[in-house]
Amino acid sequence: MSKYYCLIAGLPSISPDDTKLNSSVYDFKNELELILSAQDQKLMRWFYLKFDNRNILSLLRNTIEEQFDERGNFSKTDIIELYTSLKEEDRIPKDSPAPAYFSTFIRDFLNRVENDKSADSLLLEDHLTALYYEEAIKCGNKFLSAWFEMNLNIGNMMSALNCRKYGLDKEAFIIGDNEIAGMLRQSNTRDFNTGESVDYMSELLLIVELDELMMREKRLDLLRWKWLDENTFFKTFDIESVIGYMLRLEMIERWVVLDKAGGEKTFRRLVSAMKQESVDTLEDFKEKNK
Repeated sequence: MSKYYCLIAGLPSISPDDTKLNSSVYDFKNELELILSAQDQKLMRWFYLKFDNRNILSLLRNTIEEQFDERGNFSKTDIIELYTSLKEEDRIPKDSPAPAYFSTFIRDFLNRVENDKSADSLLLEDHLTALYYEEAIKCGNKFLSAWFEMNLNIGNMMSALNCRKYGLDKEAFIIGDNEIAGMLRQSNTRDFNTGESVDYMSELLLIVELDELMMREKRLDLLRWKWLDENTFFKTFDIESVIGYMLRLEMIERWVVLDKAGGEKTFRRLVSAMKQESVDTLEDFKEKNK
């Protein structure tokens, strides 16, 4: 694994309280392409895939022209070509570098549309996220694998806690099949019996009680930031520290563009959609078990 002494030494300091950017994720990504080894570039691609996921969803929702995110690995043309090839010929374009879960997700989407089921929903995004985490956790790098699994767990725990708070069916919103997901599905105790397996569950129990969405999301990012500090402390000049810096930079970039009004609007939309999907899931269950 390569060492990046000059790169790390030259990076400007960043903190969770920063209100402006010295560099964007897109600019830093372009800089790294000239510095990182081929092996480490492959690891960084796992991070950029989150932006590709957004672009795939934008394509399926017919908003890709207005909302294309250039921070991803793949161009707009690449994504459209993959989708078109799967839709019209049910095949992956020759020599396509796209990860396997792209085609799995698009095929699932096309099958859902053919069966006259609603595809423009939070469940659609959850399905893509589940496939992403399932593959990313197997990336072969312990640091990245742990990072993805932690985020999977945080997302599932917050979903379970929110469902309990708002009286929704948690089964519809927990994704993945790891140990924590199983505990969340099976248990109804205060901490879903995860206390001994997850050292940050007590903090999540406090975070979910915060009424202001923006404060809640900020606290979650501070939890992630702390994890990055702890897990890169002894890897100062390794690729893990480069990835950690990019992850922190993306958090700051996100917070710089967010505002309270927009965040509260998003929160109301999410809760409304979750309630509707809980009803849809129940009706689908009844239909299948007549």
